[in-house]
Amino acid sequence: MLTAFARAFRTPDLRKKLLFTLAVIVVYRVGTHIPIPGVNYKNVQTCVREASGNQGLFGLVNMFSGGALLQITIFALGIMPYITASIILQLLTVVIPRLEALKKEGQAGTAKITQYTRYLTVALAILQGTGLVATARSGALFGTCSVANQIVPDQAIFTTITMVICMTAGTAVVMWLGELITDRGIGNGMSILMFISIAATFPSALWAIKKQGTLAGGWIEFGTVILVGLVMVALVVFVEQAQRRIPVQYAKRMIGRRSYGGTSTYIPLKVNQAGVIPVIFASSLLYIPALVAQFAGGKSGWKTWVEQNLTKGDHPIYITMYFLLIVFFAFFYVAISFNPEEVADNMKKYGGFIPGIRAGRPTAEYLSYVLNRITWPGSLYLGLIALVPTMALVGFGASQNFPFGGTSILIIVGVGLETVKQIESQLQQRNYEGFLR
Repeated sequence: MLTAFARAFRTPDLRKKLLFTLAVIVVYRVGTHIPIPGVNYKNVQTCVREASGNQGLFGLVNMFSGGALLQITIFALGIMPYITASIILQLLTVVIPRLEALKKEGQAGTAKITQYTRYLTVALAILQGTGLVATARSGALFGTCSVANQIVPDQAIFTTITMVICMTAGTAVVMWLGELITDRGIGNGMSILMFISIAATFPSALWAIKKQGTLAGGWIEFGTVILVGLVMVALVVFVEQAQRRIPVQYAKRMIGRRSYGGTSTYIPLKVNQAGVIPVIFASSLLYIPALVAQFAGGKSGWKTWVEQNLTKGDHPIYITMYFLLIVFFAFFYVAISFNPEEVADNMKKYGGFIPGIRAGRPTAEYLSYVLNRITWPGSLYLGLIALVPTMALVGFGASQNFPFGGTSILIIVGVGLETVKQIESQLQQRNYEGFLR
């Protein structure tokens, strides 16, 4: 990987792309430290220190914003609205025929869906920004902080609207920066910004574990966490690269005096076909009951049960529900993102077949059978990886946002692998030697 980066910097056009990507990353990180108008920055810092890593309900969004959410900066929402909008549009594509038709139109249809994603991102940013400002004003953002009610001193409606507009504009700028990286830089812009947001929280989280440790001044715990992180990275790389290759043979066709086809290829079915989406879905769904209970008044029975069982990451009921939701969403997302019947029809249309399997419906049934078989280990692997922060919570007394948590490791490794592959492919295009040297 380091060799690929060194070779890329020696190539003028790739060096320009890499430097442009780094410049956009610097702008993004600067924006995560600029507070929005109407916020008492001193009180925010006091509450962040008192929280000491226990970020409660907003931990997932705070991780995707690089710690900017709890700082209430202009990039507080980060790329979370865009991620949510992309997932919603992808789900709606299966349900709404108009969106499905746009998806099949090629580049023009994809551009239209991207435009819809931008509009939905702005709408979600307004909604989430309003919720964040209301939470900060009520003091619920830092429930245990002594100055939680003084984070937003001015409760005027104009101040609230200004804060929401600033957050929405910040989300639009983040979306624009991501698209700039995609067009003029290296890799997928949104993925790169997500990578940077998560990686930015690693140093402080690791140092907090070292300070909380008791063995050899905390260095034993620190070294153990680093070792666990390296093992997890190796495991994730191994599983993310694993795939089942379904062989496909294309029959020869004579058109005039020329023959076409007759080639052999394969369909790569990844073991973890769903990626990190099931973990995000499960985390978000488990946050909803706790969020509703936090804003509900009184002391009803359901609220007490939720507070006792669904707000603590080390509770057996929370762990069980989290694991089962991840397995369910892994199968659900694979079912809507990969259509065996559509793949079988496309193969039949172009004269392709799987050796030993008849074209058409038998091919679709075979692909569905194989996909279900490999999704089981993939979903169990996702569930085990996602439970690592819980085991850290019990073993080290760490926060629920353990630095080498399942979600963060999956995203960082996935983005890193894709970026390196893009760099290597571009290097091969520029340094292709051919058969005759």
